[in-house]
This record gives sequence, structure tokens and C-alpha cells, in this order.
Amino acid sequence: MMNPKAESVEEYLSWYKSPIREKLDQMREILRKALPEAKEVISYHMPAYRTTEVLVYFAGAKNHLGFYPTNSGVEEFKKELAGYVTSKGAIQFPYDQPLPEELIIHIALFRKEEAQRRAEQKKKK
Repeated sequence: MMNPKAESVEEYLSWYKSPIREKLDQMREILRKALPEAKEVISYHMPAYRTTEVLVYFAGAKNHLGFYPTNSGVEEFKKELAGYVTSKGAIQFPYDQPLPEELIIHIALFRKEEAQRRAEQKKKK
């Protein structure tokens, strides 16, 4: 779905109709629950969650919800993601399957901890 750049997550979500919109809303709620301190932003034309850096992104596609926890997020959970299509930094969650909420939360928290470690390393330099 090619659209002009959204100014907000609300605007981005408004471009989608049911049933895709419901999946996107569900992903948003999962990530808000997992990362309550993260700022919700638009980055690379997608909803994203940022603390000291962008932790994860998500986006609607024709047949799946794309979840982008960067390469480290995919690599760290490779075994748990075996049933999904993945590529470097990306996971495809088919619309006709329930979102794996616990797995998404674990991945988001892993990325938050990774970003915190990176920020602490920068402070030491």
C-alpha cells in the first residue's frame, strides 16, 4: 500500500480497512503494553516505538502484518519464529492467524534491553 508519509500512527492506521485494521490495532496495543515508556513515532513510513533508538516497527501488507525488530530481534528468536516467514530484520505474521502476543512482547523487551545496553556503552565513551 503506497501512501504519502503519515504524520502520525493514527493517520497511518486510518489508511487500512477491516480486517487488516484490526490486526494493526492489535499489534499497536501489544507493543504499547510491552513498551509503555517508548515514544510512538513514524519512521521509514511505518509505526515505530523508540526509546534511545527505534526498537521495533510494524506495517500492513497485502497478506501479512510485517513486524520489524531489526536483524538482532529476528536472530535472537530464530527458533521461536520457525513457523513464520522471516528475513533479515523482518517477520511476517499472516492475517489469518492470531498474533503471537507473548512472542512479540519478548522480542520487544529484548530490543529495549539491547538499546539500553548500547546507550550505556555510549555514555562510558
